[in-house]
Amino acid sequence: MRIASFNVNGIRAALKRGFSDWMETRDCDVIGRQGVPCRPADLPEGAFGDRHVSWAPGSLAGRNGVALLTRTAPAEVRSWGTHLVMTPGETPNLDEIRTGITDRLPAELLPFADEGRYIEVDLADAPVTVACLYLPKGATPDPKDEKSIAKQDRKMTFLAGFREYLATRRQECAAQGRHVLLMGDFNIAHENADLKNWKSNQRNEGFLPEERQWFDTILSPETLVDVVRAQHPDVDGPYSWWSWRGKAFVNDAGWRIDYHLASPELARKAVTAEIDRDPSYAERTSDHAAVVVDYDL
Repeated sequence: MRIASFNVNGIRAALKRGFSDWMETRDCDVIGRQGVPCRPADLPEGAFGDRHVSWAPGSLAGRNGVALLTRTAPAEVRSWGTHLVMTPGETPNLDEIRTGITDRLPAELLPFADEGRYIEVDLADAPVTVACLYLPKGATPDPKDEKSIAKQDRKMTFLAGFREYLATRRQECAAQGRHVLLMGDFNIAHENADLKNWKSNQRNEGFLPEERQWFDTILSPETLVDVVRAQHPDVDGPYSWWSWRGKAFVNDAGWRIDYHLASPELARKAVTAEIDRDPSYAERTSDHAAVVVDYDL
């Protein structure tokens, strides 16, 4: 089963830059998309191809939005905020928008519930619960800039709540006999090997000690496994994000901030893990590249 995570950085922009061609070529069974903010009424034709769609667009205009595209209809769909579930080619029906589930959310996550940051599905054709996450971006804390401190504090609040939520969901899925796959844009590089210029970024948001330590707390051989790192140990990268500015892409000065985190048994079923880095700057679909993993399911 081929599963991909891809921050496409906008629905319309991705379509113009060739997302549909990538989707057809890669022929994934499941695609987790981040960066899909769009009012349902404004959804462009062909935005999700010929897949079943579970989509939480979020309430912030032009920001966030997550979706899971599946070859077969999911058995169950859950999200924190309002979301839609559509069949292939279906136009969004505003009368069928579903309400999110927040009664069991940690208090830290409630302010984020309707921002289009999380959606999960139980696959119908495999015992796997797949979740798509768009983790908030913070800011490098500057004592002279209260806004930067508040923005990073907000990110850390999310991390604290999500760690609790993730532990609960992982245990619940295990009790139901289901593997867990959490994928998406985490806006954090975990280790030195996960960004090219790690020495100069140790005090920058996305590579702060407290962010990296949070990653340490959610990963272990008994809980969740970083699938790409397990498939590519002892190498720099493979990176999944490069700034649009300067020569970051040309020089491969990237960050690995997009992940597949799988329950241990599922991680052992991973056969290949690849980053779909675009051939050239001019051919870039997004500032991110898709993270594609084949699982023996």
